Amino acid sequence: MSFHPQMPYGTPAWHKSERKLPDEGPAFEFTAEQKAKFDEIVTRYPADRRRSALLPALYLVQEQQGHITGNAIAYVAGLIGCSRADVEDVVSYYVMFFTQPVGKYVLGVCRTLGCALNGAGRVTEELCRHLHIAPNETDATGTFTVMEMECLGACDRGPVIMVNNEHWHECQRPEDVPQLLEGLRERGLAALSGCHLKKE
Repeated sequence: MSFHPQMPYGTPAWHKSERKLPDEGPAFEFTAEQKAKFDEIVTRYPADRRRSALLPALYLVQEQQGHITGNAIAYVAGLIGCSRADVEDVVSYYVMFFTQPVGKYVLGVCRTLGCALNGAGRVTEELCRHLHIAPNETDATGTFTVMEMECLGACDRGPVIMVNNEHWHECQRPEDVPQLLEGLRERGLAALSGCHLKKE
């Protein structure tokens, strides 16, 4: 007799990795402008701490081609001086790095408790219903991608939506979704409420 539960070691689901690596994509290297930005960033760190420039390098990749491909990962690994696996680990860990094409506006809806209690799930449902997509998909026009995010740090102003990893839209209600989408189409980022704590 054992107090331990029986583990189904023989089933196919046991110890199966769900990790999906990015598509290789086309050959990649920084444009002259992006390479100059990277070269300046690297000077901020001691020579033996070059890896510290990994996150900024990945942001530059995403700025240049919209998402991060396998070839871009290999390129960054060579620039930084680390293994491809090291870069893949970072890309797969952080939600702000995209491994497939995304829309012009990436709408990240917070799903953590504060926002969830205020209706974040219904906000996501309304966004997806109006755009005819599921979470983590992009609409047919290539304008919007909807994602669910963990805490965005605005629990008292939820539900909150982070747009393009940088811009804020607070106190979003499900019934206001059509207005938000139309505002973004017509006025761009000016349609967002912004973070109430941001001081200009």
